[in-house]
Amino acid sequence: MVNNVTADEIREQFSQAMSAMYQQEVPQYGTLLELVADVNLGVLEKNPGLHEQLANADELSRLNVERHGAIRVGTAHELETLRRIFKVMGMFPVGYYDLSQAGVPVHSTAFRPIEEASLSRNPFRIFTSLLRLDLIPDEGLRRRAESILAQRHIFTPGCITLLTQYERKCGFTQAQADAFVNEVLETFRWQRHATVDAATYESLHQTHQLIADVVSFRGCHINHLTPRTLDIDRVQAQMPERGIVPKMVIEGPPRRAVPILLRQTSFKALEESIMFSDQQPGSHRARFGEIEQRGMALTPKGRALYDTLLREVGNARDNLTHQLRLQEVFSRFPDDAREVRRQGLGYFRYRLTPAGEAHRAAIEPGCDPEPLIDRGWLVAHPITYEDFLPVSAAGIFQSNLGDEAHPLSHGNASRSDFEMALGASVLNEFALYQELEKRSKRRCGLL
Repeated sequence: MVNNVTADEIREQFSQAMSAMYQQEVPQYGTLLELVADVNLGVLEKNPGLHEQLANADELSRLNVERHGAIRVGTAHELETLRRIFKVMGMFPVGYYDLSQAGVPVHSTAFRPIEEASLSRNPFRIFTSLLRLDLIPDEGLRRRAESILAQRHIFTPGCITLLTQYERKCGFTQAQADAFVNEVLETFRWQRHATVDAATYESLHQTHQLIADVVSFRGCHINHLTPRTLDIDRVQAQMPERGIVPKMVIEGPPRRAVPILLRQTSFKALEESIMFSDQQPGSHRARFGEIEQRGMALTPKGRALYDTLLREVGNARDNLTHQLRLQEVFSRFPDDAREVRRQGLGYFRYRLTPAGEAHRAAIEPGCDPEPLIDRGWLVAHPITYEDFLPVSAAGIFQSNLGDEAHPLSHGNASRSDFEMALGASVLNEFALYQELEKRSKRRCGLL
């Protein structure tokens, strides 16, 4: 049997299927896609330099297909099975996020591609959170939640059969890949019929809304899909014109000439009708729409500076006040690519120009890249940040739970427990970015 479908192809097929499904389930997501596409087109038309920069950095082709999603699971078995499923799609667990520090009872990782070619083709990411039942203070309710989760099966029999076949034969035919994508999609589909009665749901909800979301349904429905914009401030301003009410504050760093890390906003979660297992009608709020603007990946030194400045910013009641405060505090973070490189704050991908190729023999390992850049032999493109920010992730989670959200007491980070449940170690995002930079330097003869 010829196994001729690559992981990149399966991931691309799955991300498109997921987007189509979510657009049917949450029509506002379709409106969001239209808005982001319009804003991106406007930005590129007015800024040909940015258009050229993105094209040269292989960022332009991926812009309109780029998405990230988020799901929440309840057991180690569910998390481990998802790891196996995403591996088929060329997606691997990167980073550990302890959201309990913000009162959200989960810890998480991001499944994503890690190779340059895969990221360039389709950088689909799934932010995946595992519920921390140990943070439920009521022992009786905790045991009840454990019992409910132990009895459910979020993956179809067909999905498990195909997954086992793939792992045994190390590949899929196109027909098998098609079937696999369809089966996996069922795990993420919205189910309006809860698996618990109204009283149990209310007890879980009163403890924390997110616990009710994870425990009360038979699947791990996708709770948002996120397109990437080139101007999140413009999207935020135009959302009300499209009938979408944005969250109050854009999360992350301020607007910059050299964008860093990740900025995010969203519209609040929808109030959706559900039916409990005792046939009582009710409502549930979990799924929302999110938009992101990605910038440069930061080194540990750059990230430490970012974290320090963000703590100094604090919170604000409205977006304008918050953005002005961000601009003021972040004036201490260089907004010039050369200075970022000089201080070792960010990661860059280096490439020889035609002139550089002509003088390749003059470039030796250990050469300082800056004079070569000045000479026109070398260009340095910021490496896009492919991951997430714990503070931003928690802020998005909490803002979409509503004003009546009940933050739980902080738990201790438990990366070892998470990795045990995952059945693997999470990859270090800094090491991945550093390797991308080193690889590019090696290609240029700098290493």
